Amino acid sequence: MTSTLTSLDRLDGALVGVVGAGTTGLAVLDALDGLGARSHLLDTRPEAVAGLGGRVEASTVGDAPALAAALEGLGADLLIVSPGVPATGPVLRAARRAGIEVWSEIELAWRLQQERDPSVPWIVLTGTDGKTTTVGMLAAILSVAGLSAPAVGNIGVPAVTTVREGRAQAMAVELSSFQLHTTRSLSPLASACLNLAPDHLDWHGGFEAYAADKARVYARTRRAAVYNVADPATERMVEAAEVVEGCRAVGFTLAVPALGQVGMVEDVLVDRAHHDDRLRTGVELATLEDLAHLAPGGEVGRLAPHVVADALAAAALALAHDAVAADPTAVARGLRAFTPGAHRQATVAQGGGVTWVDDSKATNPHAAQAALGSLPPGTGVWIVGGDAKGADLTDLVRAVRPVLRGAVVIGADQAGVVAALAEQAPGLPVTRVPHGSAREVADAAVAAAGAMARPGDTVMLAPACASWDQFSSYAERGELFTRAALEHVTGSAGTAPADQEED
Repeated sequence: MTSTLTSLDRLDGALVGVVGAGTTGLAVLDALDGLGARSHLLDTRPEAVAGLGGRVEASTVGDAPALAAALEGLGADLLIVSPGVPATGPVLRAARRAGIEVWSEIELAWRLQQERDPSVPWIVLTGTDGKTTTVGMLAAILSVAGLSAPAVGNIGVPAVTTVREGRAQAMAVELSSFQLHTTRSLSPLASACLNLAPDHLDWHGGFEAYAADKARVYARTRRAAVYNVADPATERMVEAAEVVEGCRAVGFTLAVPALGQVGMVEDVLVDRAHHDDRLRTGVELATLEDLAHLAPGGEVGRLAPHVVADALAAAALALAHDAVAADPTAVARGLRAFTPGAHRQATVAQGGGVTWVDDSKATNPHAAQAALGSLPPGTGVWIVGGDAKGADLTDLVRAVRPVLRGAVVIGADQAGVVAALAEQAPGLPVTRVPHGSAREVADAAVAAAGAMARPGDTVMLAPACASWDQFSSYAERGELFTRAALEHVTGSAGTAPADQEED
């Protein structure tokens, strides 16, 4: 069996298999090259190996079984996998049979961080939904507190790239369950699991395995293990976690906070977990007005509860850092400065009294329910459908039925969505969009939604499904929806909102 690589020094001259040459894989190859390792790339795409030059010693191209077979005969000292490699797939099974140690890019980045500058704290979070919004809020709070604190990880920028650049004073790290599955030694300053709902079960092999990988976020946390009071599964994760002695459990809640929690007192975000006098009183961190720009139409009364929950989680994490603890006003300033990422409850057009919201990132039922839950009864026109990844939408439709005026169904296979609507929302107006090109589907969906909507309504693209059946990505789906919505409202004196720019 291959011995454990306890130090990066042992990578000099070691043979390392790297699975996947996407953004993460290329960043790993660059880091390994700098460490003197010999890299062997394994990828399913022939074009992935083109132009890599001296970054790899050799490469193997083939389907997953072929890569697994090659790996067993490779004699690699280490395997670093991209997030898309399934835990139950042939590649990782082959690595286990061959006794090859497996790391994520996050594991490599953390070890590199400890060798280069262990004083830079990582604040990490995971969850089924809300990760990207929360990590963006966290980075914004840390930044206004005077720190160079980029948001990295699953959000798009590989952590190992930021570590190699050496300019960060703190790291706000979004972690997927895929990344956590092969991360072993990370010891963050603070950590959180925002929520837990069934997702990616095919990748993990079941819900228990998925939950176990999510729970890994808390391991070795040093100062604050943050959990969602409304989701008991996350509190149980904290209770079972092996954290560093002295680490504090901190809950976030939309209710009035108890001792050890961050929560809401009327419209004020309040800390009763971090400050010295928390036994007797709370400290004001921000108000809902600081989040108004994240509500449909900028109206604080339409602010989605899950956005407030994300802000509370970000505050609870940020306060674990001394710079924010010394100046809690950074929370309000950071939340005001935060700009949401693309396709996450973004108000993209308004006209004729109708607000158009792009939440194409809502790719599972849990996310879609959170988005639609912010709407007043009977005012939502819901664009729904796509690749459901095997999920049953029955419970989702039952939960959101009260807010709906109508539904527009997209997707190559609409049977599951239509059946759920018929069963749980009988009598609800439903329009089915015929299968076609991505642009045709988006245009037809917007036209149908516009015909249903009335003044005061919100048309919301919250598909509860992945996009791959009709679009190249959730981003393309959101972009085509936005363009079609803007074109639709032009004839009714509609305008794009002033804060439409996305970072």
